[in-house]
Amino acid sequence: MSGRPTSRTVTIDFLADSVARYRADHAIVAVDVIRATTTVVTAVSLGFRCFPVPSLEHALPLAARLDRPLLVGELGGNTPYGFDLTNSPVQLTQLSDVRRPLILLSSSGTGLIYEAREAPAAYVACLRNYRALAAHVAVAHKHVAVIGAGTRGEFREEDQLCCGWIARELLALGFEAIDTRTIEVVDRWRHEPAEAILQSKSVTYLQDSGQVADLDFILAHVDDLDDVHVVSDGEVVRASR
Repeated sequence: MSGRPTSRTVTIDFLADSVARYRADHAIVAVDVIRATTTVVTAVSLGFRCFPVPSLEHALPLAARLDRPLLVGELGGNTPYGFDLTNSPVQLTQLSDVRRPLILLSSSGTGLIYEAREAPAAYVACLRNYRALAAHVAVAHKHVAVIGAGTRGEFREEDQLCCGWIARELLALGFEAIDTRTIEVVDRWRHEPAEAILQSKSVTYLQDSGQVADLDFILAHVDDLDDVHVVSDGEVVRASR
C-alpha cells in the first residue's frame, strides 16, 4: 500500500481474504451484523468468555481444553452436529450459566475475526457498539480498516451499513478516506436507518428459516452498548477504556 497518506486514514473492504492487505499496519474492525459479530458482542456483554474460530478443526481441539464449553454456530446455515445452539444472539440471552465459555463458529464472520487476529489490533463490531468502537479506535489508532465479512462473495447490505456508519464517525473525527469504495459506502449509507438492511438476502434467509427473532433483536439493539470488543489471544474481551 505504497503512497498511503500519512494522516489518519480509514478504508472499507470486505471478505476475510482482504485482511492480508491491512494486517501489517492497520487496526482491523471485523463486521458481520447477521449474525456473527452481533452474537460475539452480545455474548461478551452478557458475561460469557467468547472464542471465535474459523473451522470445526479449530473448534473441537479448543473445546477439549476448556471447561464445559458451549459450542455455538452454523456452517452454511446449518448447526453442526454436536453443537449446542446456532449462531443466535437471541438464544444467548436465554441462557443462564455464563460461566461456561462459548466457542463460536460461523460461515463467514468468525473466519474474518480469526484472520484479523495478528493485526496491531483487531476489533469486533456490530450495530450495538459501532459508535463506541469508532470513538475508541479514533483515539487509539492512526490507520483503520473496517472489513465486512461478506456472504457468498457478496458485501451484504447490513455489513455495508455498519461499516459505513463506523467510517462516517471516523471521518467526522478527522480521518481521511483513502479510496473511492470507502467514500461510496459512507455516502450510500450515511443517512439510512437500520431498517434499510431489510433489503438484504441475509434478512430473507432469517425470514425463510424462521429466525426472525434475531432480526428483530438486531434492529432493536442499535447503539445500545458503550463497550468496545477486541481480540486478545483468540478470545474477544472488553477493551480497556
